[in-house]
Amino acid sequence: MSLYHEAASILTGPVDVGGSLKSRVYNNKTLKSSPAHLYALVSETIKWSGVLREVIERSQLLSVEKKVRDAGFRSGSMSGADPLSGIDAATSHPLKLAITRHKARLNAEFIKARLRRGFPSIDALKTSINLHGGTQTEALTNGSAGENGNGEVPTRPLLHPRWVRINALRTTLETQLETTFADYSHVDSLALLEASSSRKVLHIDRHVPDLLALPPGADLANTAAYLQGDIIFQDKASCFPAYLLDPSLEDGEFIDACAAPGNKTTHLASLLSKRQRANGVLTKNPSIWAFERDKSRALILKRMVETAGANHMVTVKPEQDSLRVDPESEAWRGVGALLLDPSCSGSGMVGRDEMPRLVLPSRGTEKQAKTSNKKKRRREPAQEPKNTKSSIVQSPQDEEESLSGNLSQRLSSLSAFQLKLLLHAFRFKSARKVVYSTCSIHAEENEHVVVRALNSDIAKRRRWRVLRREEQVPGLRGWGIRGALGACEGLEGGHGGATEVVADACLKCSKGGKEGTMGFFVVGFVRDSVVDGDSDLTPESGDTADWNEEEDEWEGFSDGGLVAPSAAESDQGRCSSGKTSTGREKRRKK
Repeated sequence: MSLYHEAASILTGPVDVGGSLKSRVYNNKTLKSSPAHLYALVSETIKWSGVLREVIERSQLLSVEKKVRDAGFRSGSMSGADPLSGIDAATSHPLKLAITRHKARLNAEFIKARLRRGFPSIDALKTSINLHGGTQTEALTNGSAGENGNGEVPTRPLLHPRWVRINALRTTLETQLETTFADYSHVDSLALLEASSSRKVLHIDRHVPDLLALPPGADLANTAAYLQGDIIFQDKASCFPAYLLDPSLEDGEFIDACAAPGNKTTHLASLLSKRQRANGVLTKNPSIWAFERDKSRALILKRMVETAGANHMVTVKPEQDSLRVDPESEAWRGVGALLLDPSCSGSGMVGRDEMPRLVLPSRGTEKQAKTSNKKKRRREPAQEPKNTKSSIVQSPQDEEESLSGNLSQRLSSLSAFQLKLLLHAFRFKSARKVVYSTCSIHAEENEHVVVRALNSDIAKRRRWRVLRREEQVPGLRGWGIRGALGACEGLEGGHGGATEVVADACLKCSKGGKEGTMGFFVVGFVRDSVVDGDSDLTPESGDTADWNEEEDEWEGFSDGGLVAPSAAESDQGRCSSGKTSTGREKRRKK
């Protein structure tokens, strides 16, 4: 029975500590159960969590079966191929007894839950839940009357699709549509993609070239195209930075300052390769310097670059911190453009393997059950002491309030580092383009950093400004979600952009929004000319108060937790990120 106890422990553990579900299971050395079995059980429980919660709450069994925890009930109910199919445990175990004793009641509520969602059979409900990748199912519907019974269709956030970038270093979109995706049907929108009952359906993105959206459950990890680097799993938002940089052969050399695991690096190389072929310039390869100071992540970066076929363009700088590079040195005189995706809070990340919050039944439900069963009891159970610690996890609101103080401190520390990296990029002598991005939804790491950077002495002296909306590449020029005007207040004169212009230059992606992206922020900086003699500014001259911060004391995420180029480490761009919210953290990228 340790399997179910350990499953319940994982399901009710702190949401913001311990990383992803996979890391919590496979990195836990104290488990008695098989990690593979435990991971499968918890994954299925999470996938069916919405339905199971509804069944358990409506049956009111937790108020009757006092020895059973909600998470244990849910995981026990998922022991078989179908919900409520039985539990593999001794017949005398409380969990086994509880499910067996109330199986008829549970099955009745399960049928009602299925019918409320408009599915004619269990198989139809299973197909929908499996197809949609385990998204919460309280609002799942196939178009019939909703919970209120008045014929209105419940609304829900768009499910996060599987984004696939076609790697132009090795193939073309046309080639992949004729081979890997030859038997896929095409739809014109993400809404139609989501509504389709087929797994073999795709949508060609209208904002980023060579980008496809597939259903959330699409599995291409074992295809030849994936294994040989023709296609790369990368979130749509993660494709914005390299595309916004709009790299050209005239830009000189490039730097990706926080490169691992390599999605943006290889996307940059892919865009340059297309530009080379379009211009017929194949004799000289552009130089991309990819920095990664962490040894293990540098190995992932190298493998990603090799798999993508970008070795001829990309030089990996393993165990080297880009901040330790002297931008005034003649050795870096040729650098004309930089990508910056620094460590951040990761608050915008959407991981199919991320740890969800399980909100357990309310006290109101239990009290209602007590009232309905009052005649069957000789006496009322003793009230729970007010200060007794409960095994029930805090509600999301309570957790957020308890973490708010720590979050504010972390955001302050992270934004200081992010500004430091951005101002360092401004110091490269020949640089005329810089793109800054985060997978954060917090203004402290986004618009506030932009404002502070534009107000800096070096930005004014070297004439850095934002890349205005009308100057952006066509695909992103029409992107509708922009910076918050209120978050861009405080701009000083001399940087060539009013508050409205700066806010409109910032691109933002909504986590779980209709565009199917994670939460993301990106902005471009440019200067119209490189002026000799404008390079006498050094960190000691008062550029920022953050230069004396210890470089090794920074925390957070970068690149949104995406991919490493192996089939085993898939998703959101070839790697699944686990995230933690306390303590000093290593950089985590997409």
